[in-house]
Amino acid sequence: MRLLPISQSRLRPLSVLAAAVLAVSSLAACGGSSSDTAAAGSATSGTINWWGWTPTDTATAETYISAFNKQYPNIKVNYKLVNISDWVAALRPALLSGKGPDVFDMQPGAYVAQFKSFAEDQTKLAQDALGADWKSAIAPIGVSGLTADNKLTAMPVGSVYAGMLWINGDIFKKYNLKPPTTLAEWKNVCQTLKANKVGCFVQGAAQEGFDQDTLQSIANSVQPGLWTKVSTGDAKWNEPAIVKTLTIWKDLFDSGIMQEGAIGYQQYPDANNDFLTGKYGMVMMGTWYTQYATTKAMTAALSAAGVSGAKPFPILPIAFPDVAGAGSTSGMYGDADFGLAISTKSKQKAAAETFVKWLTTAKEGQQAIADQLNDLPSLKGVEPDFDTIQLVDPASQKAPVQDLIEKASTITEPREALLSADVQNAILAAATSVATGKATAQQAADTLQKAAEAAGVTFK
Repeated sequence: MRLLPISQSRLRPLSVLAAAVLAVSSLAACGGSSSDTAAAGSATSGTINWWGWTPTDTATAETYISAFNKQYPNIKVNYKLVNISDWVAALRPALLSGKGPDVFDMQPGAYVAQFKSFAEDQTKLAQDALGADWKSAIAPIGVSGLTADNKLTAMPVGSVYAGMLWINGDIFKKYNLKPPTTLAEWKNVCQTLKANKVGCFVQGAAQEGFDQDTLQSIANSVQPGLWTKVSTGDAKWNEPAIVKTLTIWKDLFDSGIMQEGAIGYQQYPDANNDFLTGKYGMVMMGTWYTQYATTKAMTAALSAAGVSGAKPFPILPIAFPDVAGAGSTSGMYGDADFGLAISTKSKQKAAAETFVKWLTTAKEGQQAIADQLNDLPSLKGVEPDFDTIQLVDPASQKAPVQDLIEKASTITEPREALLSADVQNAILAAATSVATGKATAQQAADTLQKAAEAAGVTFK
């Protein structure tokens, strides 16, 4: 699932008639399995409907659309935000009826399996935009996660990575705290914050995706790479190292690192709002949270959280602590945040292709993505322009944010792409049962292994 956030963008078009003529001739030809040109409509005019669970604030989507319209003023794009928890229930009947979106978000993993039959194959679009060697121009993790049955179900917009934490820089500075690097240090930080009536760490443990992030990070501390191995069937979910992972997960609750009532919390809006309003010093979020390092996004987020006139504060990324005490740095992991799929039943396929092609393959579109610090752009060679991005506190934030982006660009370990919906549901059940004491770590691991086998995973 994709579980995520806010952003904003900008950009500048190229030229006039020549660009429009080029766009008409090249875009009308793309689209993989698109039907005839008449049914596809015009490549430079029309109205298309885009449904997504991200961007989570419509202002971000409208910024992308506004930038797109500077180059394609006659294509109207309507963005409809659908809550991630309602996504499947809303999208499937809309696509079946043919009255749903022309363009819709697609996430690696379970959603590709569920919605691939409703999506046009965008291989030809990618070839037309980037050439025969198009795969080399895009981040590999985006292509692999959105491909099924040799079909490119969506063009990747950008990638996100998890496996780290964010801290409130002002709170850590006020209490002279250093980012924790071990489980013991994490507990000590929590004791100090709680003694000063400040929450330590907040997580929406009612949501599988974020429980999975924390569990994968713990597992990477216990035994690097194990999570990927159990996800592919090269190791089992009831391996001793996974049992240890679940044991450490339980300790986060027993020791008070996890906030009280975490199992009843949603990451959005509950944990997100609690962190942004200064109630907690730390939160489990990924690279998509980088957007809140900017004054503009942080101010908008505070307003959305119901805080009027609040002063933006600097957030800083830190490594996930070595909670296993084995000396292993807990590696990060990621996928394409989302791709843009084109509905097979769209009556405006040509215009939809124009929009998708611009946002995912044009340097202008990808620069708009990069500068919001929400997604790392899929197109290689496009980087955030820190000369124009306004951070809340550049002195403390610029170096760690740039380091995070540089580190993320080298990551190959997947996050969601290897897991089916059934296995993800089993992960949530295991996490919840252990956290609430209804099952031991071993019992939960055994149940998780049986669920994975029942879901059709073949183990070696």
